[in-house]
Order: sequence, then structure tokens, then C-alpha cells
Amino acid sequence: MAQVSRIGSFASVAALLATTALAQSYPERQITMVVPFAAGGPTDTVGRLIGEKMSEELGQQIIVENVGGAGGTLGAAQVAEAEPDGYTILLHHIGMATSETLYRELPYETLEAFATIGLVTEVPMTVVARADFEPADMAAFVAYVKENADTITMANAGIGAASHLCGMLLMQALDAPIVTVPYRGTGPAMTELVGGQIDIMCDQTTNTTEQIQGGTIKAYAVTTPERLDLFPDLPTASEAGLQGLDVTVWHGIYAPAGTPQEAIDRLSSALQAALADPAIAEQLAELGTAPSPAEDATPAALETRLNEEIERWRPIIEAAGVYAD
Repeated sequence: MAQVSRIGSFASVAALLATTALAQSYPERQITMVVPFAAGGPTDTVGRLIGEKMSEELGQQIIVENVGGAGGTLGAAQVAEAEPDGYTILLHHIGMATSETLYRELPYETLEAFATIGLVTEVPMTVVARADFEPADMAAFVAYVKENADTITMANAGIGAASHLCGMLLMQALDAPIVTVPYRGTGPAMTELVGGQIDIMCDQTTNTTEQIQGGTIKAYAVTTPERLDLFPDLPTASEAGLQGLDVTVWHGIYAPAGTPQEAIDRLSSALQAALADPAIAEQLAELGTAPSPAEDATPAALETRLNEEIERWRPIIEAAGVYAD
């Protein structure tokens, strides 16, 4: 009996030593951050900013791998199936939650296939239009769109994209069935808007700021509860009487389920340090957003947000009856 006890003790000590060794040595090589969208898009921009700073904190390079397609689910599936060793992680946005309803058949169980690491940032959305769109301000925009909904076109970056989700909320708030035109990504959608082939769009500040400041598109409102410092003259949607158009594109980092807790903790710590860096805050501010506070850049905070957003979007998507599969 004593021998069994000693064996159990040895096993416990061995496990403790292994855990300690991992905590001290991880990471020993480069880490791949999968961004499930095309290079150059708003999520890719956030991923590269954060990945570079986290690399400094971890002492190993984080390389970004763009795996686009199927509204972000192809890249997410690749991470879900990856070895859970801390060397493959995923940066995804609000689509991580909405895909649970948008796709009636996913190749993974969202709440079971991933370990959460932390929230990164929440990007505001803007209601924008081609530069020569007729309405002069948001009040006029609301009246004009309601009256001419059947002749107005609204671009999005594809079903499940942030611009698609925001567009659904915009139509719901306006009670107007606008003609929507999906594109293969944010870039082509913005190109058509700038070129005047499309009338309106609802998209992230990380994608619209440069165009708004350059005057190539017209901005009408932001989708946050308060006005943005970047665009103090732009009203909020609620100021214009549009209730329910309160949406930000939150981004979080995930790892495959089963990733050792020590690796999760190390990644979360590196994320918090990166977000606390003034240079990151300045770069994100130029994109109209801000780093998540330390208390949100944690596994628990992201897990809570993911669960809440799945439940928030489920009835909205089901009511629209538009699915990606």
C-alpha cells in the first residue's frame, strides 16, 4: 500500500515538474496566428498589430496566416483541428458568435472546440455612402432610405461579415428592405462604394476611416452609444432615432480546446502587456478604436462575451431567415 502511495506521489511530482517546465519554456518556437479573412482587411490589420507586439512579449515571433473563406469558418476549423500545444491560435471577430446560427452545419462546436485567451478590441461601425449620395445628414438619410429602399443598394463583404451583420441591423432599425449586394471581401465592396456603383454600406472604422478622411465616401453616423473622438461631428445612430443599431466588432484570440493552461495563461499575459503599450493604443486610435482593458483581455471575459453574443444574434439571424449554407 505504501508503495502505491509512493508511486502516486512520484506521478504527482512528475506532473508538477512537467507543468513547471512548460510554463518556463513556452514558447520555444514561432506561433501561427490564423486570421480567417483576407490579408489587408480590418481583422487582418488588428491581428498584425497585436501579433507583432505579443511577439516581443513572448520572445518568439507570431506569424499571421490568412485562411479566408466561408465567413471565417474555414480558418476557425483549421485551428479547431490543430495540435493543442499553444503554437496555433486564432484571431476572430464577432463572426465567431454569429456563425453558430448563420451556418446550420459547422465543422466544429464553437463552445467546445476552442479555449479562450482574451478580448483584443471593439471596433465601431460607420454608416457610409458614396460621396455623392443625396442626403445631407443622418436625419435626411433616414427619411430618404425609407422612401427609396427598393432602389437603393447596400454593399457587404459577404454573408456573415461584419458589414452584413450591421446591414441587417440597419434594415431592422429603418424597417426598410434595402437591396443588398454581397461581395467577396471588404476590399471589393469598398472599391464599388468609392466608385459609385453601390449606394451605401455599414462597415468598421478600421476600413472606412481613411476613405472618410479623404472624402471619397460620405459618413452619416457611428453605431456606438457615444460619438467617437476620431469623428466628433458624426452623430450616433440613436441620436438619429435609430434604435437597435448599437454594434461593435469585437475581436478575440482563441486556441484549440485542450491547449495547456500554462500556454493559455502565457498568451493572455502577453496580450494584456501588448494592449497596455501606448504605441498600440495610438495605432488603434488612428483606426477609430481602442485596446480592450486588462480585465477584458482574459480567458473568462472572452468566454462570457462569446456566450452572450451567440444568444444575442441567434434571434436576429433567425428572424432574417438568411443563412450562409
